[in-house]
Amino acid sequence: MKVGVVLNPVAGGGRIKRDWPAAAAALRQHFGVVELRETQAEGDAERLALDFAASGFSLVIAAGGDGTASEVADGLLQAGEEHGHTAELGLIPAGTGSDFARTLGLPHDVEATVKRIAEAKGRAVDAGRIAYVDDQGALASRHFINIASLGLSGVIDRAVNADRRKGRVSAKALYYWRTVFEFARYRFRDVKITVDDAEPFEARVALIAVANGKFFGGGMMVAPDAALDDGQFDIVILRAASKLRLIRDLQLVYGGRHGNHPAITMLRGRRVAVEPIGGKAGPALVDIDGESPGRIPATFEILPGALVLRC
Repeated sequence: MKVGVVLNPVAGGGRIKRDWPAAAAALRQHFGVVELRETQAEGDAERLALDFAASGFSLVIAAGGDGTASEVADGLLQAGEEHGHTAELGLIPAGTGSDFARTLGLPHDVEATVKRIAEAKGRAVDAGRIAYVDDQGALASRHFINIASLGLSGVIDRAVNADRRKGRVSAKALYYWRTVFEFARYRFRDVKITVDDAEPFEARVALIAVANGKFFGGGMMVAPDAALDDGQFDIVILRAASKLRLIRDLQLVYGGRHGNHPAITMLRGRRVAVEPIGGKAGPALVDIDGESPGRIPATFEILPGALVLRC
């Protein structure tokens, strides 16, 4: 088996790079020779994973945070579409949020994680594809594996990723306080939502999450019933309501206890389209597995069983 590793050396505030000797020893023990490639800039993980898969590697391990895992998955899915050959995906989580790893229940110990990858059998899971408008105003698209969303989450992503405390304080604390701060000044957006072939409807929203996994935002269980292999998204719509009450109710969302909240609508579907409806606040920003590269209008599509996960 040819095994490649895509390492983000700055993940977790550089912690993964400092702890890498233990991870490397565990990889050699279980897999023998492993080829390691490090990222240097945004988009590198996608490119490196695509090259690994196109070169015949059977397993590609993403070592980093949710953004690294998402980029690697995107590269593997592109390899399947462009070359007819992809690789299994393994994860060594070490990022700010590690929400996808939380959905998978991965251990925190790196040696235990590598052992789990070595002993696991590949299983097919769903992935998503989002089409959106990037920051330069051009149409763009990419795959995602956990959750893509829009609204408040896009604003929070940019604030968290720019925060100098990232990697030095707990992910949950950082996301929680950035959420409270950004929400206090956030302006609700008016949007039109279409799920599958249902009649479109309009809503004033703070957030729409299109979920494959359960968690985002540093441990927020936004989609408690989501499953990675059911061929559908769980769609969570947080409508405009009293900001004071919504901030007070954030703990309900972290615990996945918000299903009956009067401001939240939960739907299921395979395709979701969201369009802006006027307003001075401007189009809502999108969030794709913890990164915010653009804005709506956006379309989300499920790709059933498109990715083989090994962990």
